[in-house]
Amino acid sequence: MMRIIEPPVSEHERLRQPLTVGERAVLEFFDSLLPLKWELYLQPHLNGLRPDFVLLNPEVGIGVYEVKDWNLDAMQYSVKEYPTRYKELIAKPRDGRPFSVENPFEKIRRYKEAIFNIYCPRLQQKFGFGAINAGLIFPNADADRVRELQFPFLKDNERARREEFWPIIGREELAREQVDVAVPLLRREGRPHMRPELADDLRSWLVEPDFSKEQRRPLELDRAQRNLAESRTRSGYRRIRGPAGSGKSLVLAARAASLIDEGKDVLIVTYNMTLWHYLRDLVVRARRGGSKPGHLTFTHFHEWCGAVCWDHDFADRYAEIMSPVTKIKELKLQPREEARRLRPILPRILDEEVPELARTAAVSAPDEAKYDAILVDEGQDYLPLWWNALRGALREHGEMLLVADTSQDVYAKASNWTEEAMTGAGFSGGWAKLDVSYRLPPKLLSLCQDFAERFLPSATRIIPQPDQGELGIFPCDLEWIQCDDQDVVSRCVNAILDMMKESGTQRGTSNADITFLSDSHEIGLQVVEELDREPLGIFSAHTFAERKAEQDRRKMAFFLGQPRVKATTLHSFKGWETRTLVLHVGHTMTPENMAAIYAAITRLKRDPGGSSLTVICSAPKLSDYGRTWPIFKDAATSGL
Repeated sequence: MMRIIEPPVSEHERLRQPLTVGERAVLEFFDSLLPLKWELYLQPHLNGLRPDFVLLNPEVGIGVYEVKDWNLDAMQYSVKEYPTRYKELIAKPRDGRPFSVENPFEKIRRYKEAIFNIYCPRLQQKFGFGAINAGLIFPNADADRVRELQFPFLKDNERARREEFWPIIGREELAREQVDVAVPLLRREGRPHMRPELADDLRSWLVEPDFSKEQRRPLELDRAQRNLAESRTRSGYRRIRGPAGSGKSLVLAARAASLIDEGKDVLIVTYNMTLWHYLRDLVVRARRGGSKPGHLTFTHFHEWCGAVCWDHDFADRYAEIMSPVTKIKELKLQPREEARRLRPILPRILDEEVPELARTAAVSAPDEAKYDAILVDEGQDYLPLWWNALRGALREHGEMLLVADTSQDVYAKASNWTEEAMTGAGFSGGWAKLDVSYRLPPKLLSLCQDFAERFLPSATRIIPQPDQGELGIFPCDLEWIQCDDQDVVSRCVNAILDMMKESGTQRGTSNADITFLSDSHEIGLQVVEELDREPLGIFSAHTFAERKAEQDRRKMAFFLGQPRVKATTLHSFKGWETRTLVLHVGHTMTPENMAAIYAAITRLKRDPGGSSLTVICSAPKLSDYGRTWPIFKDAATSGL
């Protein structure tokens, strides 16, 4: 029998947050002394909480631990109590002023309460709390000194039994291999309150998210992708087109990594700011290292426009162009009224006047403010004028790359890229093409082909092709639920909860892998609020907000590595991928919205361990298509 350790020991050298010396000693302590039925989870993703260790025995109980490599002799530690009875942990250097430090005693309390109330909610209300040990381990300190600091943070009824429920382990306990002191549950007699089915509830939060595992793997490119990533055209200009999952972003990231390793300054421009975190991780995975690496800059197009104007003496003209927008925003109207007033003026200002001025500013900028390479992802979202504005920021003999999938034409801009416009943008010759989709599970790929042929314009759609040489088996659960508008929120919440039941060690996914996409900010916000509300208490990393400024702030903070359920719009997730996906589709059936639905469906990533996609649809026009899915439920008519 092998002990379950997540992430596995072979991955520990590549953890994004490396283990400290003390944490390595604690891992060895637990692994060598605990019975094999105890599972060890390192730095697990607990919905935003990150304890150092969680121990789980499906028949005994749970241990949650924080490890502190503190030297209690280096500073004087004390507890300060305020009139409000709030207590604060204070540290005072020998020759310095006292300051507040992170309070590990309250931290482990939060861990224990969260496990009991949210992540293992079926533990018995009266006795289940006792099935959880919450401990602190100080490898470089005496346990008695730590207990003195702990005492004020314990409640009166906890102090007599703190060794049983709130253990403190110091260097002597570690040296003497006193694992029963660290895990008092080992000494517990009588009927245990933990059961295997309750352990399953917790495991789905403890398993390392798929995205975290991906971050430790080098990029894998096929021959065509690698050839594009490691070469340049004679002119320096290259355009690549391909369907969803064909590796366009991988090529872009690998090319950026190669140029940075050569000491070049690289600018990656996206239309969607949420894509930065994803692309940055891809670039890091593709880097091989260089003696004098160059610099990588991320921006989205309109941010770049404002920055280049402000940096190069065009601020007055930029402010003048933007003044109609500024005046409306200063009125602080309700979001819908603000959007109604902005709608008629934004296309002229943002699509034409600002890019024209930005090109002038970029051309006039000194060479040191320009780039050796400019790479544009999701190029179908750009206008030729925008591309030409960016060309002004390119150094002589530099290179530019445009990657696009016109099937995902969610902003109706792809038709502007005529061959004449392409020639005027510096391109010659045809597109470099990537035809094979490596992302989509085979069952879903055929459904995506059908969707594209039914609903996307023939002039712009690119049909993804299967990998003919692929022999792998990629299980995939696909469900389409047709429902009424009033049921959408509850159906979406239930679909997310159903996916949580399938998470865990068997599938190899975590609850933090689950992503919810909606084509409506209003519905999206209702869903995340419902998840957040008691008794569920499921916090999500999301981009939904009433005002655009708050939406943008949330977008900048949105990345798959966050240890929470993810929730965002169809548009904001374009370019990303995940193994577990819930998608809400509403009534809007414009060509642009159909392209966004197609883009969202193609976000599902195949994996030998399996993947899942549930679509909650209230659009009657898509019902016939939904009936072609492996599982179709017509909840709108049958009440299922």
